[in-house]
Amino acid sequence: MKKSLLKILFFLIIVSHFFIPETLKALIPYYYFPETGSFQKKGLSIGKKAYQLLYYGQIKDSLNLAKLAINIDNTNETLWTILAETQIANKLYDDALISLNNAQKINPKLGEIYFAKSTIYLKQLKLKKAKVSLEKGIKILPENFNAIFQLGNVYLTEKNFERAIKEFDNAIKIKVDFWQAINNKGLAYFELNKINLSIFSFEKAINLEESAEPLLALASCLKNKDINKAIFLAKKALNKNPNYVDFNYRKEQLWGEKLQSSTEKLFENPQLRKEILFAKTKLK
Repeated sequence: MKKSLLKILFFLIIVSHFFIPETLKALIPYYYFPETGSFQKKGLSIGKKAYQLLYYGQIKDSLNLAKLAINIDNTNETLWTILAETQIANKLYDDALISLNNAQKINPKLGEIYFAKSTIYLKQLKLKKAKVSLEKGIKILPENFNAIFQLGNVYLTEKNFERAIKEFDNAIKIKVDFWQAINNKGLAYFELNKINLSIFSFEKAINLEESAEPLLALASCLKNKDINKAIFLAKKALNKNPNYVDFNYRKEQLWGEKLQSSTEKLFENPQLRKEILFAKTKLK
């Protein structure tokens, strides 16, 4: 009975294939289902385009493309991290954490995920969570000097200046010309009233990169020792980056209370009045 029924069904299928009217065939959709590998390649290609758009500042378009890439392939941790990057750029921090958690489920040993999470936690001022994420990531990628530097910045924000200096030193051991870490050592030393060590750090940072931050910080250190040099350095710093005239901007760069106070006193010097007024007109 079963065999004869199967023969009849098979016959009907063959007949229907050849005798379906053309009008009916037109209503039946024909889909091409590519192999899994093709899906993955397509998703990764779109993900790369999303990252390129993000690089060029097209944050909304990059977010939409990253979402499309994930809809095509949600098994790739790289695509989840790209989506998280675009969400961070669009200030969708909670969504970005969800994306990073999805990436972590796929590859829990990817250190970059922990670093990306720490970036979000820092933006949310969740310092303890940021610290934990950085420490976990550094265990996986112990040579990542940027992550070590960021951990130092967390300690600097917490006013744990000795530990901050230790982390900056760890970063500098890996990248000896890491002027940002050398500069931030100077920030920490100043809050510890170790002014000579601050001066040494800022001078070393300037020798590597003549940036506005160490120039102005060094000027603040020298205001009581060599006012002429301090004024010269301050003018140079404000010319390079007028944003450093602003107290809140310096705070964002992790300047401590003592260095802020010293800089404000330096700015009271009449010889800097013109540069300060001009810098304030250029604030972003």
